[in-house]
Amino acid sequence: MSAETKSLKLYNTLTRQKDLFTPQDPKRVTMYVCGPTVYNFAHIGNARPAVVFDLLARLLRHLYGAGHVVYARNITDIEDKIIKAAQDEGVPISAITEKYAAIYREDMGSLGVLPPDIEPLATETTETMISLMERLIASGHAYEAEGHVLFDVPSFGDYGALSRRDQDEMEAGARVEVAPYKKNASDFVLWKPSSAEQPGWESPWGRGRPGWHIECSAMIEKHLGETIDIHGGGIDLQFPHHENEVAQSTCAHGGKALARFWMHNGFVNIEKEKMSKSLGNVLLVHDLLKEAPGEAIRLALLNGHYRQPLDWTGEGLKQAKRMLDRLYGALRTLADVEAEPAHLPAAFLEALLDDLNTPKALAELFALAKKANQAEGQAEKAEVKAQLLAAGKVIGLLQQDPAAWFEQAGGDTHIEAAEVERLIAARLEARKAKDFAEADRIRDALTDMGIAIEDGPDGTKWRVA
Repeated sequence: MSAETKSLKLYNTLTRQKDLFTPQDPKRVTMYVCGPTVYNFAHIGNARPAVVFDLLARLLRHLYGAGHVVYARNITDIEDKIIKAAQDEGVPISAITEKYAAIYREDMGSLGVLPPDIEPLATETTETMISLMERLIASGHAYEAEGHVLFDVPSFGDYGALSRRDQDEMEAGARVEVAPYKKNASDFVLWKPSSAEQPGWESPWGRGRPGWHIECSAMIEKHLGETIDIHGGGIDLQFPHHENEVAQSTCAHGGKALARFWMHNGFVNIEKEKMSKSLGNVLLVHDLLKEAPGEAIRLALLNGHYRQPLDWTGEGLKQAKRMLDRLYGALRTLADVEAEPAHLPAAFLEALLDDLNTPKALAELFALAKKANQAEGQAEKAEVKAQLLAAGKVIGLLQQDPAAWFEQAGGDTHIEAAEVERLIAARLEARKAKDFAEADRIRDALTDMGIAIEDGPDGTKWRVA
């Protein structure tokens, strides 16, 4: 194992500290992240875990090799909100789920999110769910009641360890109206009956459908095994979803841990307010992509540390575009430089190895861009360009040709490359005509646009200042 792989530290929600990450098997590093429930467009809060854990998957592939990392992100394609959406439109649930799953994949792809290695569907995992429930009933951790199967929470003494909640406190905080078939107020549903008009599957307890929590446990068991290296998701899933996953999986697998590392990203707030339908401030990725390039949205999501709440602002998105202009501007100055694949810059990698410290990693990326703008000699230029591209690949930025970046439409702060080139050509003509006042005026106009120009033996080059 290399020094790099020995240095990865990740904050483990289970231990409440940064722990040194060592996989069970370096040749098969396993990670599962809770994916979308596909009944509508994804909002910017849904995009944060997709981007964060895409970055972690990229880093793990860099450390252990692409063929040795198995990253699963599920699709929840059976759930009451999906059923309601299908009933409202008078279509089968598959018409809703297939439509929005395809939109989700496309939107996340626009943010530079690579497809997971495995994308399991809940509807294709019902046999494993039923098997899990049968084992839980047999071991006394679940019971059947009126066509329902429920997990007996008090039967699992460690319930609450992930979220650090006390069972008595949770019992007291349960809803006043408890279903009469529950033994305990905190018991949660694993299976529930379906009416004739609702989708359902045959089971030992009658025709029905799974509860949400059992789905992830079953998909993990089927595709990754009983114990995985990393389980990720948003902080909102820590309780009750992830807590319930721990309980049912641990009890079904004879006490084995479901995941060795639990990782959670923070909430996304909108202009310092909680994102909610009642406030009318839910920002859909599908709409944001009409305002800004996906790469700018990705950078805006990575500007803050993943564990902290992120305040999303319109100005922050514009700033992300300007930051990318600077980075692509640096690459543009090196367009004619051939660069061989390079190792990741040490300081950049060190930042990511420290629990995905993206603010520090981005600072190192901009230090490289500054170095690129000041580089002299082909060897130095080639080295810094290679490092920029290597770092960009791992963090999921700088994936376009610089010329293509500057040519795309991206809002009022974006720089039009064609206009810059026109002004540079006009300045050259003015200098040839010895109209230095006009040449200076054009240079000042370019400066006002945020463009720095450099005259050299090979002509005039420009970059974002």
